[in-house]
Amino acid sequence: MLNILGNSAQYCDKIERRSMLKIGALGLAGLSLPNLLRQRAQAAEATGAARSGNSKAVILVWLGGGPSHIDMYDLKPEAPREFRGDFNPIATNIPGTMIGEHLPHEAKIMDKMSVVRSVTHPNAGHGMASQWLMTGRMPTIEINDNIFPSTGSIVSRMRGPNEPSLPAYVTLPQDAPYADAAYLGPQFNPFNPGADPNQEGFQVRNLRLPGRVDLERLNDRRKLLSELDTLRRDLDREDTAKGLDQFYVEAMDMVTSKKALDAFAIQKEDPRLRERYGRDPWGQSCLLARRLVEAGVTFVTVNMGGWDTHGNNFSELKTRLLPKYDQSVAALISDLAERGLSDKVLVMTMGEFGRTPRINPQAGRDHWPGAMSVVFAGGGLKMGQMIGTTDPRAEYPATRAASPADVLSTMYRVMGIDTKHIFMDQGRRPMPILSEGEPIQELLG
Repeated sequence: MLNILGNSAQYCDKIERRSMLKIGALGLAGLSLPNLLRQRAQAAEATGAARSGNSKAVILVWLGGGPSHIDMYDLKPEAPREFRGDFNPIATNIPGTMIGEHLPHEAKIMDKMSVVRSVTHPNAGHGMASQWLMTGRMPTIEINDNIFPSTGSIVSRMRGPNEPSLPAYVTLPQDAPYADAAYLGPQFNPFNPGADPNQEGFQVRNLRLPGRVDLERLNDRRKLLSELDTLRRDLDREDTAKGLDQFYVEAMDMVTSKKALDAFAIQKEDPRLRERYGRDPWGQSCLLARRLVEAGVTFVTVNMGGWDTHGNNFSELKTRLLPKYDQSVAALISDLAERGLSDKVLVMTMGEFGRTPRINPQAGRDHWPGAMSVVFAGGGLKMGQMIGTTDPRAEYPATRAASPADVLSTMYRVMGIDTKHIFMDQGRRPMPILSEGEPIQELLG
């Protein structure tokens, strides 16, 4: 939080030094405004960063739980009933290309999308598979925290924000699983606004001053802080104090930044556009994601969980999941295109695995990593494709198998990040961004 009045913590000289102006946690796991500013300084150290004019951004739509590929993008109408299920394919705006009947909005813009239907891996556990897809590395144990840094954290570390007054990495509407920075450090964890953008009066925590503190008073207190620090710095024994203070000064600049406030001000959008995205947390998070990347955030994860349809798969998809997903994602892709941002912003949608092609006795589908579909849109990639095929029951790839590392390698290529760049983990072991994988060439054109 932003604490203008300070707290009771004192140093030996009785001066409540930096606590007089504390710019506190913006998100979870230690992500604070000062830490966000450190992203800028540390990103400059990365030899593989090469900002070099690359202002591209990523919106990852995370379908946690495992979306049913055979009911969405890879229908098998000729398969036996116990495999093909209840849904029928419909035509898209690309002749000869069909997708599921409950994705009508996406069917109209399939020329702006490409679907890789042949992604595969061998891990059917939610935690391990999620960490694999979110980081590009397969863990050897089931754990509820990041062992390896998430892709968003890596992009944050290597690229920083496209606009210095904004965070590099944001999750919406709530934190996503395995989205943290692991050994890169908590300053590269995502910023989460701590509120649902669909709510009336949506306001990002800690990006506004308390109503009783105006900017003039804040500036007076900043001047006082500067004077106190000048007095106290002579007594500091560590050379890092000056640098830390500078991060706090810059942090205050961010917390009062009009650009940051404006980027999160979804209320400024035309109500008709908000309706087009869908007046629910998923739709409004996609709209807010567009606002953020347009303003200068580099990586946004929209957390659309709830796809673990072990029972009543078809009812859940038809009534609860697919209508919201289809509307929000199609609106996002179309809106980016209409604003001339398709080449700048890469949209990806994926979960940790697909669902079992064979329907279980509860009318559900279980975990199935043998085949899954991943959607790409924009980012300067080649659109209008269905890449790869699966066998007649959608169980395994028949052509053009792709790994999680191939999927993420494609994203890193768009972002201009060298996947061979080395970080050091907690044990001081060298860890490349990816240890395997190549970009999917069909997407590169």
